[in-house]
Amino acid sequence: MKQIIGVIGAGICDQKTYELAIEVGRGVAKHGCVLVCGGLGGVMEGAAKGAKEAGGITVGILPGFDSQDANPYIDIPVVTGVGHARNVIIVRTAAVLIAIAGNYGTLSEIAVALKMGKPVVGLRTWPGFEEIHYVTTPEEAITKAISLILPQAPHCPYGCKEKGFCP
Repeated sequence: MKQIIGVIGAGICDQKTYELAIEVGRGVAKHGCVLVCGGLGGVMEGAAKGAKEAGGITVGILPGFDSQDANPYIDIPVVTGVGHARNVIIVRTAAVLIAIAGNYGTLSEIAVALKMGKPVVGLRTWPGFEEIHYVTTPEEAITKAISLILPQAPHCPYGCKEKGFCP
């Protein structure tokens, strides 16, 4: 079974943050993992775009009632109709979460993840949490996320065995 990595962040973001999200999404897909996000714009769209460009699978947990609300890079839209409560579903679905920048919705997802004991990797996100694994680049975010959820395997089709982790 493929591992699922959640990417969380604001629905509206600047171009630099969007580009960071694209790189993180690419990394998720390159390591054979499924990307789950909130399915809308901003960081969510950037991450899904990156994953799709790298041949990955994307799942969007949507807050509303219409699958058409999903950004164009979502393969599997999950229509919840529960608004912000969908943040709990995103967190519960992911094995690890990568928080990229973000506003209060991202903060709520971080809090829920930490409460549930899910690992959180932070890239330019809410500072000051002892439990968040803070990193400075998309590559470090993926390396840390993968290392937190996947044991080292004897054969590595992704070339990452030498780094101590492997899908």
